[in-house]
Amino acid sequence: MLTRLQGWLDKFELDPEKTSLRNILPAINVMLVLIVVAGVSASAISLIRKMANEQGMTQVQLAATSAREKIHSLNEEAFKQVRIMSGNATLRRALQDSPEASLGNIRRICKAAGLDACAVVKGEQVLFQTSDVISISDWSAILSSAREQGERFATVPSTEVAVIGAHTRIALDIGTSAAVHSAQESLELYALRLLDENMEALLTQHVGVEVKLLNYKVFGKEKADAYTRLNSTALSDGRYAAERISTRNQFSASAPLFASTGEAIVILQTMVPTDASDADARELINRMVLIAVLVGAIAIGFSLLLGQRVAKPVRALTDAATRLSQGDFSTSIPRGGPAEIGVLSRIMEDMRRNLVELTGTLRRREAESQAVLTGTLEGVFAVDKSRHITYLNPQGARMLGVNSEEAVGQFCGDVLKPCVDKLGNKPCELRCPILHARTTHSAQAIEQLQINSGTPRTVVITSAGMADGIQVQVIRDETELEAIRHARDAVLANISHEFRTPLAAQLASIELLLDGLDHLQPEQTRELVLSLERSTQRLTSLIDNLLESVRIEAGQLSIRQQSVYLHEVISEAQTLIGSLLTQRGQTLLNEVAEDLPAIAGDEVRLVQVVVNLLANACKYAPQNSVVRVGAKVEGAELCAWVEDEGPGVPDAQLGSIFDRFSRGPEHEPEPGGLGLGLWIVKSIIERHGGRITARRTSEQRTRFSFTLPLYEMS
Repeated sequence: MLTRLQGWLDKFELDPEKTSLRNILPAINVMLVLIVVAGVSASAISLIRKMANEQGMTQVQLAATSAREKIHSLNEEAFKQVRIMSGNATLRRALQDSPEASLGNIRRICKAAGLDACAVVKGEQVLFQTSDVISISDWSAILSSAREQGERFATVPSTEVAVIGAHTRIALDIGTSAAVHSAQESLELYALRLLDENMEALLTQHVGVEVKLLNYKVFGKEKADAYTRLNSTALSDGRYAAERISTRNQFSASAPLFASTGEAIVILQTMVPTDASDADARELINRMVLIAVLVGAIAIGFSLLLGQRVAKPVRALTDAATRLSQGDFSTSIPRGGPAEIGVLSRIMEDMRRNLVELTGTLRRREAESQAVLTGTLEGVFAVDKSRHITYLNPQGARMLGVNSEEAVGQFCGDVLKPCVDKLGNKPCELRCPILHARTTHSAQAIEQLQINSGTPRTVVITSAGMADGIQVQVIRDETELEAIRHARDAVLANISHEFRTPLAAQLASIELLLDGLDHLQPEQTRELVLSLERSTQRLTSLIDNLLESVRIEAGQLSIRQQSVYLHEVISEAQTLIGSLLTQRGQTLLNEVAEDLPAIAGDEVRLVQVVVNLLANACKYAPQNSVVRVGAKVEGAELCAWVEDEGPGVPDAQLGSIFDRFSRGPEHEPEPGGLGLGLWIVKSIIERHGGRITARRTSEQRTRFSFTLPLYEMS
């Protein structure tokens, strides 16, 4: 239902040129009132009819129950009467002297009690009865039912009429004659009420509605009629059933009457015409319809008045909104009308002010955006659906070597000039990030651009998705970063190579030791162990330098300022580097005087400086040569140096020898290191507030000199 209503409303469209608010509002109100009134009226009418039916059925149902209770009370009254008669001394004497002579007394008593029939029974023989309505064959069925049911009984002796009644034994004085005694001691007195037309009239008078008594034996043989289903329902329920029988214009109820043995005797039917209840219902319905019409008319009148009052300020707002839409922001918004219209007026006035502010803000933002695009470091350009450039900022123009105005309108591939791949395919045709971003909302690609026939430049192009037919791309030049990446890859490859060399030497020495463990001479074993030691020291030095470089780069190299004597630093470094010098047959000439003043620094870090410088001299100096260490005071500083007799550093490399990952000459006497030793030395010296240099002396020696501040006593 709701779906159909929604579909109908969707199809129902109003023409704004022909339909005004003052007509729509009354129409809506009238429609709503009619719907509500119709719904309430329909519900009320249905409820009234339901109540009328329930009232009628309740009436006949109570009448049937009351009639059945009346029959039970009459049966109880019959039992009381036979007990009274059995205790009547006069009646007992009459029955003792001559039962037939007592018939008149019994008839008078029975009539006075309102009983239909009384009888004196001896065994299975009816001595006499007060009425001829019941035949001898009927009495046989009555006596049989009385024996089964007790003092009170109900039965259907024939197919004509059912009876209820009671019986009791009459106590007689026993005479001297044995024959009289045996004859009189078995007498019984019976009292009967017939469930016939007279009983129907009595019950009708008692309950106030028409009552019918249907013999159960007759009910089973009659043809089906309008009451058959009702009577069957009552018999099945065992209590009662009621319904409206429209074909007879009646409310009818049925209540079965059962004997104490459970046998159905009669069915009581009560009937009330529906005219009275229907008349009352029609009167209420007519009043309801009249009230609904009056309410609808009043609602229509009020709707018309309200429509006029509401539509007037709305028309004024419409005129103001029309002027605003034409760009006249100076138009004032009229106030007035209902609360909602007043709120709408204030909102529209706020909108007008916001539009004025927003227009100015947009103009400022446009200028700011233009300034941002002009001042950004990356190149920015926009293209349309066919990938023709619509905008190019100055940075992009300088990066591409073109003029911004001339680039607008050209195909982006003709301006960027991406290099073709090894197969001769153009990126614009195969993997264009602009086209890819239209399906994934964003895309990025690394391209090689051939700018001004120079060296190809590596750029990263980031493309956004299409928005209002425009796509924006950002170009970032990463040529230098790409060079750094290549340098990094080379360093990593070199680190792997440098680590592999000492590890391979260690593995070879271990294998030789394992193979000749049982027959090697001590000198041979010592040589292999020394080889292992040298390889381990070299590997340890590489790892220490690498870790130290990481700490320096992360800013974690801390320097403790304390009093340090240089000759102690030289002695400690000589102990650590002595095996390398011995291996190459080199001699360390220590020319540092012990009386030199103390310097301010970190002893552990300074030992590391001297070890790296001695290791470097040991590496480049020829075998069986002399490595010299000296120092002297120069003002507030101590100048120390390490000299070797090696070939020295080419003049072209003097400026970069202390750079990170800087390698020595190609004619190194031993495998090259990581290029970190001198960089670490320089970093430690500079953190001490000193400086380091390298030069060739007049004696054709290579000298590395460094200065350190003297320790000041506080």
